[in-house]
Amino acid sequence: MPTPTSVFRPSALALITGAASGVGLAVAKLCASHSMNLILVDNNSAGLDEAKSTLASTEAEGLETYVMDVASLEDWGNLRRNVEKGGRRLDFLHLNAGIGLKGEWTDSQYFQKIMDVNLFGVMNGINTFFPHFEGNKDGEQKSIIVTGSKQGITNPPGNISYSKLPRQYASNSAYNASKSAVKTLTEHLSFDLSKSSPNTSVHLLVPGWTFTGLTNGGNAKEKPAGAWAPEQVADYLFQKMGEGKFYAICPDNDVQWEEDRKRMMWTMGDIVYERQPQSRWREEYKEEAARTMGGMRLGSKQAE
Repeated sequence: MPTPTSVFRPSALALITGAASGVGLAVAKLCASHSMNLILVDNNSAGLDEAKSTLASTEAEGLETYVMDVASLEDWGNLRRNVEKGGRRLDFLHLNAGIGLKGEWTDSQYFQKIMDVNLFGVMNGINTFFPHFEGNKDGEQKSIIVTGSKQGITNPPGNISYSKLPRQYASNSAYNASKSAVKTLTEHLSFDLSKSSPNTSVHLLVPGWTFTGLTNGGNAKEKPAGAWAPEQVADYLFQKMGEGKFYAICPDNDVQWEEDRKRMMWTMGDIVYERQPQSRWREEYKEEAARTMGGMRLGSKQAE
């Protein structure tokens, strides 16, 4: 049986959303280093042109770009028709596109936009290209990667002073909910395909603090010392795929696996021990949380 990393092979066809920059572009570079054919998707036309220029000197066998909105089923239908010309089938699908916004509880557009891109952008991609990956029992290795977030696991209220929040402020609620749903969706996809398509692997990529346009707001010129570069995230994905892991939960230069592990276990403990939700950030649990976390900084700006 092939291993997950054997999907990185010459002439295999990879499609990546959110590919104009950041983690998506870094994974495109990883694919190109193995002489794969690339289909890059983004809603940023100028960014795609720049990405194409960047990848032009790599070992990619073929390179196509498509400007589209991942929230649009019509756009996905058009993309599928272009992909399947000449009978082509995808070998590698990375559903990476995502946005980060904040809004108020009365701001329905905030919730709708986040869910349209972060959740339905993933669901639409799976719905559209699932036939390319199902029933793969004896063929060459195929893989589906979905980009999640630690915020969809540990569910922090936000990276700001909560005591000063207006009552109606929703903070990261929609973003966290979208990424939590993406995690659940990807777990089910992995389980189902493990039965019907054992030569198709599924992986949830969860970056840590990564220096990208999404995390730095486009303001910082240099990577902060604590952040990883997107290429490190891509390399870590490759490592975890090589180990046959579903979860690729990346550390960074500030937060290592043991700290991530404690944060995740504490969050699940809210249910198990019947604490108030998001107890790690509540005053009445402050001392207990500090002891459990081993003195780590609970108010840091790193990805949770």
